[in-house]
Amino acid sequence: MSIAQSDLPGAAVSAGSVAQVIVGLVLVLALIGAVAWLLKRMSTFRAPGAGLIRVLAGAAVGQRERIVLVEVGETWLLVGVAPGQVTTLHSMSKMESTLPPGAPTPATVSASFASWLSRKMEGRAHD
Repeated sequence: MSIAQSDLPGAAVSAGSVAQVIVGLVLVLALIGAVAWLLKRMSTFRAPGAGLIRVLAGAAVGQRERIVLVEVGETWLLVGVAPGQVTTLHSMSKMESTLPPGAPTPATVSASFASWLSRKMEGRAHD
């Protein structure tokens, strides 16, 4: 029994159709990415109450532990965050400035350091 040439399966998919499928997939993925980016940028899809809680600062104190300064309305909360738990460490009313009263501002600290450094450099130049 001989097999005729017409009975053999031919190339089921041509290179052109594979390229067309790949281009179609890339376009669909690009469209999904563009829609996700637009939804992320649009602020109208916020959850109710969004913006009432803000994270102001945070610092790692261990591999998986952090302390975080959170603003909730007119209150600042210092919380400790560890796997499986969040603990309030301190609570205070919202302050306009993070510097304590009478503390030197960064500009005065910078100026005093600059004057100290110039005095030290002048003293070294006279040696």
